[in-house]
Amino acid sequence: MPPRTSVPTGRRRPLIVTADGELLDDLLRLAAAGGVEVDVAADPAAARARWLPAPLVLVGSDQAQACLRARLPRRPRLVIVGRSGQLDPGWEIAELVGAEHVATLPAAEPWLVDRFVECAPDQPTSTARMVAVLGGRGGAGASVLAGGLAVTAARSRLRTLLVDADPLGGGLDLVLGWEQLEGLRWPALSDTDGRMDPPALVRALPSRGDLVVLSWDRGELLNLPAPAMAATMDAARRGRDFVVVDLPRQLDDAAVIALQSTDQAYLVVPAELRATAAAARVVATAAAHCAQLSVIVRGPAPGRLKAAEIARSLGLPLVGTLRPEPGLCRGLERGEAPAAAGRGPLAVLCQRLVAEVTGRSTAGAA
Repeated sequence: MPPRTSVPTGRRRPLIVTADGELLDDLLRLAAAGGVEVDVAADPAAARARWLPAPLVLVGSDQAQACLRARLPRRPRLVIVGRSGQLDPGWEIAELVGAEHVATLPAAEPWLVDRFVECAPDQPTSTARMVAVLGGRGGAGASVLAGGLAVTAARSRLRTLLVDADPLGGGLDLVLGWEQLEGLRWPALSDTDGRMDPPALVRALPSRGDLVVLSWDRGELLNLPAPAMAATMDAARRGRDFVVVDLPRQLDDAAVIALQSTDQAYLVVPAELRATAAAARVVATAAAHCAQLSVIVRGPAPGRLKAAEIARSLGLPLVGTLRPEPGLCRGLERGEAPAAAGRGPLAVLCQRLVAEVTGRSTAGAA
């Protein structure tokens, strides 16, 4: 029987939210039959940190009202579970909570086992490696690094998705020079709150070769709903090999979901005193949602700050540095995607980072 763990480690596990011991025993038995370990929370407060990252959430009928009162965000793959003969979960509360299904035991046991099987480690889903990039201050170069990572991964024949989670960033399609490519942008997907079909998502977005981009348009500024980001991250993990998310410095609910979904996050910090001080504020927020947060220091260093000193002051591991690259800025203005030529400091760093995250060698990786 899977352990009743409360701290998720490694691969994200289904989440069971219930204080009913008998119901929990039944669900743990079904999870074992599906070959998957689970995380357990007795109430919404204990579940909140794992609510959105979990691939599947089962809420016992004893906690459905509590979850509604806690105003937990809507998410895909949420099921209300109860037992026949007791206070059955109803569709009224399920709709209010945002559940996709109501399951009554024992009749729904085979169906629940199938749902657990979909989350099992040996399934071909959830195979993508996912990274996030944040800027320590405005103009730090996070979007350029995100674009470089995505371009490098695609050049290595990894099916790659680049996600723009920063509505104020101007659009990652501009970073790639793709603003003229047809395809859906975020405003067209903002109402999504269910499970997406990965192939359908890929076909709908701007793409070239193995690289697909989900960006913003230049229209009216919209707040991105958290369920839309949750559904996108779920589809990305199931349908791509490598996912890069460009995050804003001020994390909204959607950005938190994206950050919690990633395996590794990089904070780009210019080698300046004020930039380091600003980055410390970003770290204080982001570190709570990502266990693997590292720093990349970008030159020049007008005050001769050392990259190692900046990393130590932020309390983060240093994974790389970037030397000034004047040709890169000129290329971006001409619509040339970053790291597309596979040469220069940015390209070399991206090759190494992609190789480290995926375990696959990339062309020119040091």
